[in-house]
Amino acid sequence: MKVGMDRASSGWGARALFLTFFVLAMLLAVPQAGAQSRNGSAKPAAAKTASAKPSAARTTPAKKAPTKKAATKKAAVRKAPVQKRVVRRAAPPRPSVAQLQGLRATGDPLDLHSSVALVIDQDTDEILFSKNHDAILPIASITKLMTALVVAEADLPLDETLRVSLDDVRATSASRAHSRLLAGTALSRGDLMHLALMSSDNRAAYALGRTYPGGISAFVSAMNRKARDLGMGDTRYVEPTGLSADNRSSAQDLARLVRAASDYPVIRELSTSLQAVVPVGTGKKQRPVQFRNTNGLVHNPEWDIGLQKTGFISAAGRCVVMQAQLAGRSLIMVLLDSAGRYTRIGDAERLRKWVGEQSLLPSFLKSDPVLAPSLPEALQPVAPMAATQPLLYGPRDTTLPALPKLKPAPAPAADAPALRPDLPSVYVAPLALPRAAEAAAPL
Repeated sequence: MKVGMDRASSGWGARALFLTFFVLAMLLAVPQAGAQSRNGSAKPAAAKTASAKPSAARTTPAKKAPTKKAATKKAAVRKAPVQKRVVRRAAPPRPSVAQLQGLRATGDPLDLHSSVALVIDQDTDEILFSKNHDAILPIASITKLMTALVVAEADLPLDETLRVSLDDVRATSASRAHSRLLAGTALSRGDLMHLALMSSDNRAAYALGRTYPGGISAFVSAMNRKARDLGMGDTRYVEPTGLSADNRSSAQDLARLVRAASDYPVIRELSTSLQAVVPVGTGKKQRPVQFRNTNGLVHNPEWDIGLQKTGFISAAGRCVVMQAQLAGRSLIMVLLDSAGRYTRIGDAERLRKWVGEQSLLPSFLKSDPVLAPSLPEALQPVAPMAATQPLLYGPRDTTLPALPKLKPAPAPAADAPALRPDLPSVYVAPLALPRAAEAAAPL
């Protein structure tokens, strides 16, 4: 029995020892398995990354080395050199025809900046002031006054609708003065005449000539025919706008033109209009555009202007012709080839003030056999002075010198005579009396 118990105890002891070794073995095996699992999971990830790298290398092409041209372009963009400011001198203005002829060197008592000046009495043709009156020069947009006169005398309907064409645009494209009349603009003939006279619009003037019966060539022929009828022997037209330097005339001829044009109320009204608003363009692009008068003197209340027209191209200089009421007389004033932008206006003001400061005696006093000898002593004329100086009246002489007159229109001829061949280049009327002396004179 004892032997059996010993055997049993020894069996249980062996089992307990086996279990003890088993537990210890398991405890030792667990950390190693965790480390192996960690190491095993990292290796596949690394392998996966390593396997991904060749695929990326396969999909992304290798960058090529930049060429020499690309490298130069990239360097130029990177540097971005600063652009140097180049100052160019403006080209000097082209000399006018009068300047080339030396007419600007002609002096006068009023120190005018215009090479040509003429002031005459519209009613009597008496010349009150003259400077190079017979010089034949380009007249620029003064041409448009004859354009309007031919249209008015043709008795064409002013309410007829005309359309600005591409021909009008091309014919006036050489002008530095930009026209706002777009191709396709529809206006009445009266509106086109208005813009040609008031704003000196070249496309309007050309459209008037183009729509004349027979076209532009017939219109230019009518202009020259009218000039011959008026005795304008120094005048020649080649187109209706004045852009051509071949449109030429003299101051004495332009005085005749102003007098003829002033007989038409429509020309007087349109040329002295201050401004106008007309629709320009076609369809949805049509819009109202304001046009203004090119002669600032029409805004001056000191002037009573009945008709006017301005003009400018390089060959002609600044020009203006006017018919105005000055010192109680209807006077015609012509100024050609003024040197600066505003000098024609300044010259007109000098002439207006000169006329206003003098009392120009009416022509009937010198011809009346009764009134002439009975003039007060203070109104008796002085001895004639040099033609380049103003001639004043004083208590010296008893005779009244006769003023030169605008000669009657000569017969049409290519070599029409000058207005006064014996008249000097500068002439000032000898019938002037300072207002101070006039106030003291017992009348």
